[in-house]
Amino acid sequence: MPSIRPAEFRHAMQSLPSGVAIVTTGTAAGRRGLTVSSVTSICMEPPCLVVGVNARSEAHDDILANGSFGVSVLRSDQEDLALRFGGEEGAKGLHRFDTAPWDQGVLDVPLLPNAFCALECVLYDHKLLGTHTVFIGRIIATRQSDGSPLINFRGALRTFD
Repeated sequence: MPSIRPAEFRHAMQSLPSGVAIVTTGTAAGRRGLTVSSVTSICMEPPCLVVGVNARSEAHDDILANGSFGVSVLRSDQEDLALRFGGEEGAKGLHRFDTAPWDQGVLDVPLLPNAFCALECVLYDHKLLGTHTVFIGRIIATRQSDGSPLINFRGALRTFD
């Protein structure tokens, strides 16, 4: 049975509200990161999440090499970071990290100290599916802060505010 067209799939998925996060890996000059809206919990024992990353992303191979990654779920006032790490400003590599303070977590992955929620993951498994790799991360540490989350809905960044 044939699949639906990519444009049809994209339109359907834009109707599913999702949180916006920055996935990061690496230390010092080797830090890499990208904006995603494809993060979800997968199981409680062991606590795991799944994130989809384009195989052409500059962070993709570094996640595989480092074996760990961070997920900083963005607050409603962090839209500028979502756009920056999504490539809107043309910043690449380490330069994406220039406009905000970053901590290194217990796994030594970059995390936004004021993210709505941050999770640190050890790479548990991965599978290449078409253009993206599905990374399964076993969650080692979390932190939360106040505020409202940034949401991706119908192709636009939105807030609950």
